Amino acid sequence: MSIEINNSLKVWRAKFDLTQSDLADLVEVSRKTINTLERGIYTPSVTLALKIARVFKTNVEEVFFLKKKVRIIE
Repeated sequence: MSIEINNSLKVWRAKFDLTQSDLADLVEVSRKTINTLERGIYTPSVTLALKIARVFKTNVEEVFFLKKKVRIIE
């Protein structure tokens, strides 16, 4: 069993009416970085996760969370 980091970035962006570009500008990264975060391709650094949580006025665990990934044996 492995653990992966998931996120609710898209939900939070919608709550704050932000585009990927808007959020990227606020946390000083590219729009592509936000896109890859949302799709779970990229895991943010602690610094970036904290910056994003600050934009949404919440804690990191509300935006990024651990999810157990069960390995299926066939």
